Amino acid sequence: MEIIYIDQLPSSADLSPVGATVGFFDGVHIGHRYLLTQLQSAAHKAHLQTVAITFSEHPRKVLQQDYQPKLLNSRSERLQLLATTGIDYCYVLDFTRKFADTTAQDFIQKILRKQLNVRQLLIGYDHKFGKNRTGSFQTYVEYGAACGMEVICAEQLPETQRHTSSTAIRHLLAEGKVKQAAQQLSYPYTLGGTVIHGNHLGRTIGFPTANLDLDCKDKIIPLEGVYVARIHLDDETFFGMAYIGKRPTIGALNEQRIEVNIFDFDRDIYGKYITVEWLDFVRPDVHFDSIEALKQQLTADKTFVSRQSLNFTL
Repeated sequence: MEIIYIDQLPSSADLSPVGATVGFFDGVHIGHRYLLTQLQSAAHKAHLQTVAITFSEHPRKVLQQDYQPKLLNSRSERLQLLATTGIDYCYVLDFTRKFADTTAQDFIQKILRKQLNVRQLLIGYDHKFGKNRTGSFQTYVEYGAACGMEVICAEQLPETQRHTSSTAIRHLLAEGKVKQAAQQLSYPYTLGGTVIHGNHLGRTIGFPTANLDLDCKDKIIPLEGVYVARIHLDDETFFGMAYIGKRPTIGALNEQRIEVNIFDFDRDIYGKYITVEWLDFVRPDVHFDSIEALKQQLTADKTFVSRQSLNFTL
């Protein structure tokens, strides 16, 4: 897949005729993949290459300063995931307040058809766009016909999967339901970052942890608690148990921590980048009466997580 940042192209750029669909594609979940599969099928019949048109920033982050949605992917992750779908191009548009004032008619006729050379546009069954999200599918068909663009409506997901959406997945993660979220995403939810120093308490009680400084602060963090985790370091993969919380047993912190105890591992990885896949929820974050009680619970947690990890592969 070739990524093209449209706002960096010269105005005279000559783009190939394409079949396209438009969306932010946060998560690139099974609903997005179903849409993109339909795009490939329709474009193939019309002898067109395929393009997913997306945006550099989530539209709501630009339009609603008082509401900054937490995301499922960083921009680079989103583009990497789109590349796995088999589409030919990804066009990235700069979503600004000025762009948001573009009417649906101008978006179809002046941007999609004239600037991006879109000959066939696949629209999600419930998708609307343009200023104030006005118009209907039939309106879009008429706008397209007037400039030589075929506008077609995508099929819905099968009924058993119609609850899938980026918003629904965010809710699942906020409830700690990472396993259910993975089913809708088609992959485990992931957070990545650099390993930094903590207060080293974990090592003194036999559970050394890698403290994570997230590389993308905009991503949603699952419910506080303990999880089954799969950890990627360079080209190696490990299992472990991951923790999200403020460590109430040793004195509540002002900020949330993300820590990972990597099983069968004893290396200095400070400054290293790791990614953590959240595979299953174990228990909520709770206060223990003593460090010894915490240690006993962590021992039980490790036994449980080790057994649960047998359900997953490295």
